[in-house]
Amino acid sequence: MTDIKTGINPLFLREEELRQGIELLFFGYRDFTAEPDTMLADYGFGRAHHRVIYFVGRHPGITVSDLLTILRITKQSLSRVLGQLVQENFITQRPGARDRRQRLLELTEKGIELERQLTERQRGRIARAYREAGAEAVEGFRKVLLGLIDEGDRGRFAPPGGMRR
Repeated sequence: MTDIKTGINPLFLREEELRQGIELLFFGYRDFTAEPDTMLADYGFGRAHHRVIYFVGRHPGITVSDLLTILRITKQSLSRVLGQLVQENFITQRPGARDRRQRLLELTEKGIELERQLTERQRGRIARAYREAGAEAVEGFRKVLLGLIDEGDRGRFAPPGGMRR
C-alpha cells in the first residue's frame, strides 16, 4: 500500500480546536501564576511586580527604557511598581556610566532571593510539562509561542542550543 501525503491536515484550524487552544492558554497561565501570586501577596505585590523582578533579574543593569519596551506598560505604571520595589530594597537604581540620565536597574540580594523563589516554582512546572511532552512536542510548543509573539520580539529568543539573534 502506498503512503500518499496530501499535505498538512488542517483539522487543528477548526473553530473548536482554536477555542480549545485559547482555553488551554488561559488555564495554563492561571496555574503557572497561581503559586507565585500567593507568594507575592505576602509582600503586597502583584504580577506587575513579578514581571519587573523577573526581567531585572534576567538582565542586570537593564535601563528603565529597555524594561518599558519589554513590558509594554506606561512610565506611570512602571514608576509606581518600581518605586515600591526600590523603597522596599528589592531593586537598586544607579545612573548610567555614559548617560547619567539613564537609570540602570539591578536586583538586591533580597530581590535575587525573591526572584529565585518565584522562578523556582515556575521552572519546576515548565520542566515537568516538558518531560511529560517530550523533545518534539517542546519544539512544537516553542514554535507556537514564537508565533504568538509580535514579530519584532521574536529575535529576542535564540533557537535551542543556538545564539540569540
